[in-house]
Amino acid sequence: MQIGQSVMWDNGAFTAFTQGKEFDTKKFYDWVEPRLGHPHWAVIPDVIDGTLEQQKQRLKDWPFSVDFSAPVWHLGLPTDHLLELADNYPKVCFGSSGQFWQVGSPAWEKRCDQAFDELAKSRTHLPWIHMLRGLAQAGKRWPFASADSVNVARNFKNGNGKCPERMAREIDSIQTPLHWEVRVEDQMELI
Repeated sequence: MQIGQSVMWDNGAFTAFTQGKEFDTKKFYDWVEPRLGHPHWAVIPDVIDGTLEQQKQRLKDWPFSVDFSAPVWHLGLPTDHLLELADNYPKVCFGSSGQFWQVGSPAWEKRCDQAFDELAKSRTHLPWIHMLRGLAQAGKRWPFASADSVNVARNFKNGNGKCPERMAREIDSIQTPLHWEVRVEDQMELI
């Protein structure tokens, strides 16, 4: 925290899910509470492949200010839920699950297009959207404000001759679009 401009604290629900472990929300709350403060923020625990009701319950249980919080909108959930989250939180994370599990797949791309279309219809400026597991999508057509992956942590040691700092600088140099072009009936309209 002394060297980062800001830190996004992920909650670990995805890792617990992929490892077949139970996610302990109280333990995460206790751990993250002393780390929250501007400009640092946390991803509100979500239920991977969970129902809309389960996701809403996690939001109700979250004990911290929305100023330090970002809920996860799973691409398989209704876009109405995404719009509700964007109206009530300064940041929203996109989570890939269900039929949209594979980040960058054709189904995933179409769903992200739909999500940004819906966000742009009612807003002059898009909200801060963070793409979970989506660093490979940086610089493509979607205007993600931020994205994460474990790329540097896992790959700096693969003998590519790059130190972690250089890898991070290369990632940070990639910029996403500022605006979204609504994709309706083959017509593009800048929003």
